[in-house]
Amino acid sequence: MKIEIGKEFPGYFKSLYPEEFQLFSHFETTAAVPGPLFAITTWKENGKPNVCLHSWSCFHGDKTAFFAVMGNLYQHTHTYANILRERCFCINFLPVSCYDRLTETIFHNEYDSDEFQTGGFALEEARTIHAPVIREAFLTMECTLRDVQDLSGTGMAAMVIGEVQHMSVEEDYAQGYAKRYGKEGFMMLVPSPQDLVTGEPGLSAIGTVKIEKYD
Repeated sequence: MKIEIGKEFPGYFKSLYPEEFQLFSHFETTAAVPGPLFAITTWKENGKPNVCLHSWSCFHGDKTAFFAVMGNLYQHTHTYANILRERCFCINFLPVSCYDRLTETIFHNEYDSDEFQTGGFALEEARTIHAPVIREAFLTMECTLRDVQDLSGTGMAAMVIGEVQHMSVEEDYAQGYAKRYGKEGFMMLVPSPQDLVTGEPGLSAIGTVKIEKYD
């Protein structure tokens, strides 16, 4: 038997924090689909570096171009304003050992904050765009802004599409699977899974990738 969940908010769903279902669709916690977790870096208008811990994204393209599709970037954020102004951004992939430092930038993200300093990250300049880069990242993508869409039309979140212009990969991660997949590789966000029987909330989780099979 399958549990059916429609567009109308299930009245028995309990929120993990007061504004959860003001920010997210109940489909988010119903599905709890994992996604890569990374840091978006941009310059604020005052010249301070900005860090935004983000997920809800995918990466794909064809032989003519490669794209970063970020599906849920809130329009009230510094990051969104910075991307619109600068027309570019950098994506930084870091291991789970950096997670706590990245979350510090969430709690100290004022306009005058140097968020690289907050997280204890070393700053480098991007090679092809006007954006800061986290030196500790094992993989970075330098992106120019390709498109922005307000999918819901409510002015809350936007889908931001960047075209990748350049990548930098640490040499230790340049061969094989060992470093990129596992505790030193990609972080994954598992959105808090709702108990679909009782409606009780679950905690979100941070995971890594374990290779189960080669194809």
